[in-house]
Amino acid sequence: MTSSTHYILKNVASGVKFRDTGWLLDDPNGDQPSLIRAEYEDPQLTLKNPSMGIYQYAAWLPVQRVLQGSCAPVTYRSKELAKYLGLEKLFITFNGYFPEIGARMTTCSFKETEAYSVCGRMNPHEHRVMVVASAGNTARAFAKVCSDNQIPLLLCVPEDNLNALWFDQPLNDCVKLIASEKGSDYFDAIHLSNIAVKSKKFFAEGGAKNIARRDGMGTTVLSATTFIGEIPDYYFQAVGSGTGAIAAFEANLRLIRDGRYGSKVMQLMVSQNRPFIPMYDAWKADSRQLLPMHDDEARHQAAEIDAKVLSNRKPPYGIIGGLYDSLKATNGEVFSIDNETARKAAQLFQSLEQIDIYSAAAVATASLIQAVEEQKIDKNKIVMLNITGGGEQRFFKEHSICYLKPTCIFKIQPDEQEVINAIEQLF
Repeated sequence: MTSSTHYILKNVASGVKFRDTGWLLDDPNGDQPSLIRAEYEDPQLTLKNPSMGIYQYAAWLPVQRVLQGSCAPVTYRSKELAKYLGLEKLFITFNGYFPEIGARMTTCSFKETEAYSVCGRMNPHEHRVMVVASAGNTARAFAKVCSDNQIPLLLCVPEDNLNALWFDQPLNDCVKLIASEKGSDYFDAIHLSNIAVKSKKFFAEGGAKNIARRDGMGTTVLSATTFIGEIPDYYFQAVGSGTGAIAAFEANLRLIRDGRYGSKVMQLMVSQNRPFIPMYDAWKADSRQLLPMHDDEARHQAAEIDAKVLSNRKPPYGIIGGLYDSLKATNGEVFSIDNETARKAAQLFQSLEQIDIYSAAAVATASLIQAVEEQKIDKNKIVMLNITGGGEQRFFKEHSICYLKPTCIFKIQPDEQEVINAIEQLF
C-alpha cells in the first residue's frame, strides 16, 4: 500500500537526511549516538477511512502494508473528571477496551499502536524472526499482532511479569516466549533479547530506536489534535522508557509543519512511579545522564512499584533526540507518584469516567491531579491526558482468558550459547 519512498530519515544530532534502506535503527554514517526521525513526503496529514484502524494515519507511518485487526486511539472530551478538576478543556485519549466510546483494543494497551506500526514496517518477505523484549504490555500487543498475521516472533519477558501475557484466544504457534527467572526485571529481559539477536535467525525490533514504534505511539497525539481541531497545550503521560513522550513531541512537530492545527509546542508533563524514578531524579538534577544506581537496588525498586511497565533501567533519556531533549524543547515537567496516590487516582477515574484504567495510566492521572493542585497548569488551556491502557477488568468480564506460557526460563546471567541453542530450536 505504501513504500519507504513516502518518507526519508533524519539524524537528529547532525540533521543529515538519508533514505531508509530497510530496517535502519540508526544513521549508518552517524558519528555519535542519536535517534533518527522519519520526515514524511506529505507535510499535511491526510486521514484515511477510520475503518482502517491505526492505518488511517498511514501517511505519517513508515509502513509497507496494512495488517488485520488494528484499532486507533479514541479521543473524547471529559465531562466528569474535567468538572472535578475544574478544567475547561480536558480531552482524554483512551487506548484500551471501552466499547461505548468506540475503543476496542483487545490487549487494552496503547502498545498496539507500536506493534501494528512496527510490523507494518517489516518486509513481508523477511525470513528471520523478530525479537521483542518487554515488561508485559508490549509483549502482549506484539504477540496479538504477530499471531493474527502469522509473523514469527520471539518474546523476552521477566518471569515475574508473565501474568501480563493474557489473551482472549490461543495464539498462533509462530509466537514463542522465553523468560528471565524470578527476581529479574525488564533490563534482564532486554539482556536476554540481545543474546538472541546474536543468532543469524533473529533480528532486533529496535525499541525506541525504531521510527515505526515512535510514530505508532504518536497517533495518540494525531487522534487528539484532529478531534480537538488544534494542538493541545499540555500532554500528560506516565513513562517507563519515555518513548511515548518522545513520540508525542515528534508528532507535535509534524502537526506544526502541517499548519492547520496551530503552532503550539505541547508542554510534556510526564510521570514515574515512586520509588522507581530514575528519569525523575535525573531531570530534577538537570542531568542529561541518569544518576548512578546499583543493579540490585534498581531491581528492588522495580519490584515495589504497581506500574511494572514503567520499570526501564536503560531508557532513551539522554541520547540525542531522547526524552531529555524533548522535555527541554517543551519546557516539560516530570512528576513522581507513589503507589497509593496512583491507586486513588484510578478509583477516581473509574468512578467519574466509568471505566477501569491501568496502573501506569493511573500514575498519569495522579500527576494531572497534582499539577492542578500545585497550579502548574492553566485551567483554561487544552489538556490532553493519554490513558495508555484501560478496560482490562471490563474485558475480563466479557471474555474467556488464556495465558501464553514460556518455553524456556533462563538465569539472570545466562550462558549465551545455551540461550542461542534453545531458541534456534523453537523456529
